[in-house]
Amino acid sequence: MSTTIREKAFRNDAVAKVTGRAVFADDVSYAGMLHMAPVYADYVAARDVRVDVSAALDVPGCRRVLTAADVPGATHYGQIERDYPILITDTIRTWGDVVALTLGDTRDAAIEAAARVTVTATEETPILTVEEALDPYARVIPTWSDSNVVVHHRLRRGDPDAAFAECELIVEEEFRTPVVEQAYLEPESAVCVPRTDGVIEVYGSMQHPFSTRRFVASLLGESLANIEVHGVAVGGGFGGKDDTAAAVCARAALGALITGRPVKLTYAREWSIRESYKRHPYILKYKVGVTSEGRVAAVKAEMFADSGAYLSVTPWVTWRSTAQCFGPYAVDNVCADVYGVATNNGFNGAMRGFGAPQVNFAVESIMDIIAGRLKIHPLGLRRINMVKQGSTTVTGQVLDDHTVSIEEVMNRVVHEVGFRKKYEECSFGTPSETDSDALYGIGLSISYRGSSLGAEGMDFCSAIVNGQFDGSLILETGIHENGQGSESVMTLVLAEQLGCSLKRIRYRRSSTSTIPDSGTTVATRGTILGGSAVVVAAREFRQLLSTSLATRLRCKPEEVRFHEDRIWGTTFDASLTWAEAMKELYLQRITPFAFGTYQAPDVSWDDTTGQGNAYFTYVYSCQAAEVQVSRKSGNVKLLNVVAAHDVGRAINRAMVMGQMYGGITQGAGMTLMEEVHRDGGRIRELNYNRYRIPRALDVPDMHGIIVENHDPKSLTGAKGIGEPALELIAPAIANAVHNATGIRCNSIPIKIDPEELP
Repeated sequence: MSTTIREKAFRNDAVAKVTGRAVFADDVSYAGMLHMAPVYADYVAARDVRVDVSAALDVPGCRRVLTAADVPGATHYGQIERDYPILITDTIRTWGDVVALTLGDTRDAAIEAAARVTVTATEETPILTVEEALDPYARVIPTWSDSNVVVHHRLRRGDPDAAFAECELIVEEEFRTPVVEQAYLEPESAVCVPRTDGVIEVYGSMQHPFSTRRFVASLLGESLANIEVHGVAVGGGFGGKDDTAAAVCARAALGALITGRPVKLTYAREWSIRESYKRHPYILKYKVGVTSEGRVAAVKAEMFADSGAYLSVTPWVTWRSTAQCFGPYAVDNVCADVYGVATNNGFNGAMRGFGAPQVNFAVESIMDIIAGRLKIHPLGLRRINMVKQGSTTVTGQVLDDHTVSIEEVMNRVVHEVGFRKKYEECSFGTPSETDSDALYGIGLSISYRGSSLGAEGMDFCSAIVNGQFDGSLILETGIHENGQGSESVMTLVLAEQLGCSLKRIRYRRSSTSTIPDSGTTVATRGTILGGSAVVVAAREFRQLLSTSLATRLRCKPEEVRFHEDRIWGTTFDASLTWAEAMKELYLQRITPFAFGTYQAPDVSWDDTTGQGNAYFTYVYSCQAAEVQVSRKSGNVKLLNVVAAHDVGRAINRAMVMGQMYGGITQGAGMTLMEEVHRDGGRIRELNYNRYRIPRALDVPDMHGIIVENHDPKSLTGAKGIGEPALELIAPAIANAVHNATGIRCNSIPIKIDPEELP
């Protein structure tokens, strides 16, 4: 990167990962373990499915083939609607449906047996586009709905129609965003072990152990208490290891329950891409009215998200699109309708950004379109319309209880990148005198992002601090480590709260039997919720120790202090080491243990109007991108990115920068190259030799700027960075490409036809 990260990074798992000793799901093995493989059928839509397993059972080493008939519980489950088939019964709704599972002594035996399972069915014509699904005569795909419209969110504010009549300019544009694969390095994997006490232990590559436990318990027909899910190291997720990963764990658990033996199911990349959910593709239609002064006076928006064959978290993804339907701008008159639509495509779910990247691409492109037509500088147009301290959002929320820093982050980027001067140097389709092939452009975008789940879910988290006799400390939280560094952040927070050495703290990766469910590690909620829960637990722990040790320290409980890796009274000679303190509590028969729960501030939402306090706080961001476009080939080269994000407080600064750079790289891939193609509903790009993601050579110079405005709603002052880093680079690049070529790209990935260039 163009800027050296001077801050020292802390990763509690660094040594294990660098030395290769970190244990991932596929590294887990047990004596007598069977291997499992999924069976797919080459149908995209079919009914009256019949499965013949006789040839598979003849394969040497094949122990059993499981079908829906072997399921003791429910064959279908889901986080919102229980429509996702862990094993299909009689209907195939998408090419990724699993019809059977083979169990073999070896992985090769299981795979060979899977290839010999015969599936026949009555094929149906698949519905593969939103337009087809919306046809009033189209076959209804969901079993639980009378329509292919599986969700409809509304936002109503003011009177857009009346406001349009008073506008100087009306802009109407349609935008499209693609299906995107999360592209995690490690495919889904699970190992399940039947214990002698009747509990099924699950070790899996997943984002949320508690969600996984619900999937497993439902399939097996067992109580939650009979399923214990253990977290292991996860090789990436980016939102993609929830439903599908949970189903993989449930299938392995089914095999373990039925055979009484440990079972491993590790996906090949082709299985993973075929079956796993992706980012929702969107169609976004906007009508925007603007006054002669550049004030956006009215907005009408209509969005359609392809949900695919199953609902998954489509209502939550599309809800965020609704709440943030016109970006970080204050508009008095807005009408937005956001739909999730069922098709026979593979189902779509969570991916980093969760409904915001699609909207930001459209809104920030529109702002540059408006600026060009009104001949207003794009920075000036944004300053006129952006939310400020005390502004009211499109959902009617007044931003007066935290620092609204959208102008601050934009100013930091504009200054750092030299935006005004470089904007004047843009080619706008005319090559420079020194290089007749190269067209140069710079573009910018801004965003705000509601922190945590907001009104779409419940935000709370728990943490445990457990003191040991020798003075060491064990920390647990309900936040799951997905590789992003959350364990390191929690450890840093506890060390700060207790004034102790990092070496004193051991972070214990929890199981579903050791700490309560604290929600999924999604929505950039890990640091703000987990860190706040650690603060609460640490406060309880300090109070316990202060009360118990005050006499020994010759002071009042409220005078006890924690710093320099010791516990202090009011005088220099009155202090205890942590080992001495723990021994003193032992002698008093007091357990040095604290449990803390943090509940996020209340939010509100009216489903009929889309009005309310959608989130309890917001992250503010700005990114600028410089590009060079070849007139001969149309190739877009990303030259430089400057990003500023108000993260509240950076607890682990080096890791914040890493999250910025990673998010920008992922977003650039979505903008310039990543796309899933389907032939009749069948995915073409089943591995990374065909699905293009950014290589090291594609990554530009990047400069990250950490902006810190301590957030009063967070007990650590921190908010987050995971998703904001990705969700606004696409329009920055699109705006830069326009300023280089004069061509406006309303669809991504961006493709420039050189014949259209001047």
